[in-house]
Amino acid sequence: MQLDLGSDPHTDILRRLQAALIERFGRIVRPPEKRRDPVWVLVHGVIGAQTKTAASNASTDSLIAAYGTWEAVAAAPVSDLEARLQRQTFPTVAAKRLKQCLTTIIEQRGSVDLRHLSNLETAEAMAWLEMLPGVARKNSAGVMNASTFNRRAMVIDGHHRRIMQRMGIVSPKADTAKTYDALMPIVPEDWSAADMDEHHLLLKKLGQTFCRPRAALCEECPAAPDCETARKSP
Repeated sequence: MQLDLGSDPHTDILRRLQAALIERFGRIVRPPEKRRDPVWVLVHGVIGAQTKTAASNASTDSLIAAYGTWEAVAAAPVSDLEARLQRQTFPTVAAKRLKQCLTTIIEQRGSVDLRHLSNLETAEAMAWLEMLPGVARKNSAGVMNASTFNRRAMVIDGHHRRIMQRMGIVSPKADTAKTYDALMPIVPEDWSAADMDEHHLLLKKLGQTFCRPRAALCEECPAAPDCETARKSP
């Protein structure tokens, strides 16, 4: 007979955290019509390093509007792409990475098309994406979760990682990939892809308002009851 050992305590923490964040910030739900094509989400991630989401949204939209197809974007000179990516924090890096990424997809698939990933398990699809230039765990999870693929994959940005470290859920030195690997097994089984998307967006909001990189407002933070850092703060 197998004993029921109950849920992981960290799973319970995530449930309480989600409820507390919704109570504080309200729901942050991405409507189905706002889910973008997987290639759009990939491009957004490749060019978006340390750039505000709104700026990367505008840059990604302007690229496809200007060139018409992602194949045409791949064929454009890096200097032209750089000129169109001036909203980005690092336009030169963004332009080079984007061209390399799109060119690699064309070499692998014949065109800039990610539909084949729908036939793969999520982990396998993410591994394929992470072989592309400029694509790391945050990007691959984003393509799986925030696009029309709508898969159960936790997107983890700097805010999310910092909060999980401060709460003691992951190691203080865990990078994005290690944070993802630690979190996925403890995510509540009944959470849908949309729930995981909302969790990420709520944690991003928390990191921008209370659990800031410096001068964290622990006394006012809705995550404080389950946070190791908050318990140690004077």
